[in-house]
Amino acid sequence: MRASFTRPLRAVVAGLALIGATGAVQAEQFVNILTGGTAGVYYPLGVAMSKIYAEKISGLRTQVQSTKGSVENLNLLQRGRGELALTLGDSLMLAWQGDAESGFKQKLGKLRGIAAMYPNVVQIVASAQSGVKSFTDLKGKSLSVGAPKSGTELNARKLFAVAGMSYKDLSKTEYLPFAESVELIKNRQLDATLQSAGLGVASIRDLATSVPVTVVSVPDSIADKLGSPYVKTKVPAGTYEGQKADVQTVAVANYLVTHSGVSDDLVYQMTKQLFENLPAMVAAHKAATAIRLDGALAGMPVPLHPGAERFYREKGLIK
Repeated sequence: MRASFTRPLRAVVAGLALIGATGAVQAEQFVNILTGGTAGVYYPLGVAMSKIYAEKISGLRTQVQSTKGSVENLNLLQRGRGELALTLGDSLMLAWQGDAESGFKQKLGKLRGIAAMYPNVVQIVASAQSGVKSFTDLKGKSLSVGAPKSGTELNARKLFAVAGMSYKDLSKTEYLPFAESVELIKNRQLDATLQSAGLGVASIRDLATSVPVTVVSVPDSIADKLGSPYVKTKVPAGTYEGQKADVQTVAVANYLVTHSGVSDDLVYQMTKQLFENLPAMVAAHKAATAIRLDGALAGMPVPLHPGAERFYREKGLIK
């Protein structure tokens, strides 16, 4: 009896030992993807990446976190409270420099780049009744400039500075996420909203189908003073309900970033799967149509993560 009992026991112990030995290799990994408000573009793209990675990378669990945007994302990455984030290029540059006024108390030296994504277009939309048509028309009007020290708000601050204006020129300044800004305009409690996002952002689409609006131009005189990483662009006619003509504005690139503590193999796989599954990204939001492998390294303000660098070497982008 004893022999017949101990033999299967040994088998169980041996099996547990084998599981323990292989578990270290096959240990489950976790990736928290830092995005932005749910009414913006970062969030649906983050959800798309989450689904791609969970399906394509063995043993990976993913989570999507809605945040206030670029500045919060970068500070969270530095503290190891996320593995992947979307951010505006100017915020990323300021984080690497440690610009305290922009929300970075010290240089965020753990940040590492993965890829340039799509351009964030600075889109200023006002209610038609406000009479605002150009950036300088905002004087004496009420404006939401985005969540405090978000990437959008940093864009707003920069535009006001080069235009020789400040928030003091406004009748009222609101620091609100996209969806809340839109609701105030609908309720006639706000004249305009500045939103730095991909074209066709859900919040502005919602606003334009609810009340008559004007897409506000950023004239060349302001755009020329901004300089890198800003570039001139247009909001094409028909992007939003009732928009009959192209509108001049500016854009700044978005980047996908991580931190130095994330493994090379995982970052390699995330970079690879991103570019091998771009149709799924485009299905999540049309802004992803601008994500291209041949532009993945354009203007990266921080060092590349070695895992991403390995992928680009394989593709011949880095010699």
